[in-house]
Amino acid sequence: MDSRQQQMQLWLDQALPQAAAALGWDDLPSGELAPASADASFRRYFRWQSGDRSLIIMDAPPEHENSEPFVRITRLLQDAGVRVPRLFAEGLAQGFLLLEDMGAKTYLQTIEQGVAPDELERMFAGAISSLIRWQLASRPNVLPDYDEAVLRRELALFPDWYVARQLGRSFSAEEQLLWDQVQTLLLDSNLGEAKVFVHRDYMPRNLMTAEGEPGVLDFQDALYGPVSYDVTSLFADAFYSWPVAERRQWLTHYWQQALAAGVPVPNDLDIFLAQARLMGVQRHLKVLGIFARICHRDGKPHYLKDAPRFVRYLRDACAADQRLAPLSALLDSLGLAA
Repeated sequence: MDSRQQQMQLWLDQALPQAAAALGWDDLPSGELAPASADASFRRYFRWQSGDRSLIIMDAPPEHENSEPFVRITRLLQDAGVRVPRLFAEGLAQGFLLLEDMGAKTYLQTIEQGVAPDELERMFAGAISSLIRWQLASRPNVLPDYDEAVLRRELALFPDWYVARQLGRSFSAEEQLLWDQVQTLLLDSNLGEAKVFVHRDYMPRNLMTAEGEPGVLDFQDALYGPVSYDVTSLFADAFYSWPVAERRQWLTHYWQQALAAGVPVPNDLDIFLAQARLMGVQRHLKVLGIFARICHRDGKPHYLKDAPRFVRYLRDACAADQRLAPLSALLDSLGLAA
């Protein structure tokens, strides 16, 4: 047990009575702690288990992670009717939160283990309904803006980390010109979209399999930004690939329901799909940079095994949209084949 786990155990002893009272337990059982999961940040999750009773403890060291947004956005999502973990105890100064256990199987795990088509349809229908409810709750001046400065910082991760650190090189003058053209195209499209609340990692790895709509996790980085972002993340995932035709079909299902519900998507499907495509390119370039940073800065090289998936996404987008010819030429120059 490391020092953080020792601190966690002491905090948990004080926090458990709050959870027991909220859950209506007549007693305060003893339980055991075991790792539940970790993510690409410094956050870790542990499961406290006592028989059929269980809770989740988030460990977010305060010198590295600020848990206040998680608490605040939990309440925003709850107010929107989205299924998120109940929060039983907060220890923001220590970096601990005591949460409802939403189960051990994510959408990603369910898909990878094999799922019948009708069950897959049910799962993603629930994910779309939940997303639309979150978007309908949107209003300005509640979450930070997903503005040009943020989008540019994210795009810079690709040359700064993937090209410089993973490929070990820098852009030539010609490549820099191509990159500038790509950035202009993406930013014009991204910033031209209507704005809604954006989860920013609304993907199968962060959705818990459940009856009805999914349990939603990992939302602490939410912003107010482009309407196509979250649904693009859902169907052009960091850890699972859908064929192009299926991605288009799912995006169309979302667009039909979002339009009917009053989410500010374009009235024209082709315009929405074009926006989603360019939003996806922005995200995929960013994630390539993030995965390279996690490898070279944080010592977690396994994330880069998914890099080819993102190159394929980028190549698919280039094949579908002639405006992305500068990106296609840049990928060729960098030797990034699909």
